[in-house]
Amino acid sequence: MSRSADEQDWSEKTVFSTGEAAQICNVSQQTIIRCFDSGRLQGFRVPGSKFRRIPREELVRFMQRNNIPLGVIEGASRRVLCILEEPNPVEAAVLALSDHGRMEVRLATDAYDAGIQTIEFRPHVILLDERVEGVSLAGLCERMGRLSPPDRPRVVSVGHVSGRAEHDAKLRAGADGVIGLPLSEQELGKALAGWIRPAGGDHDGA
Repeated sequence: MSRSADEQDWSEKTVFSTGEAAQICNVSQQTIIRCFDSGRLQGFRVPGSKFRRIPREELVRFMQRNNIPLGVIEGASRRVLCILEEPNPVEAAVLALSDHGRMEVRLATDAYDAGIQTIEFRPHVILLDERVEGVSLAGLCERMGRLSPPDRPRVVSVGHVSGRAEHDAKLRAGADGVIGLPLSEQELGKALAGWIRPAGGDHDGA
């Protein structure tokens, strides 16, 4: 018996058949084929055959345009990169969250390590403490903005925010969200969970 889409890990797959796309989108294979043949879903045919193939980025765009949640294609496990100056309450709060669900957490404490980890780890979410020397919010967001949606992580600034003007300036710099500190342990955990849960769902990020 074949496994349902929710039971499979699609997070690393780069090219999909029409049958796989149908599973992920929870529609019939004929619906996917019609969308492919009409140009609403981009892809290519395997040379010398009639088989259709759909690149990951095109399937994600199709899902976004049709309000299909991305949780299935992204997988349940979340990769979180914390670029933090230690000690930092954010690290402990993220590790506490990881105890309650499938999450892989890595820590970078300098610009060099942050760059290497971003490339190798391919995080879904980057939590940035702007006190880390050599890492700027604007620079990080500019680099992440060059990536296509399936590979682009959410960038969340986490640190002291003096007021609304500074909060809005961080958003203008490209941050997806801002978590101002200090917060109680419970408030911090809730704020982080809002950004770390799979993309496509609601979140509490400001």
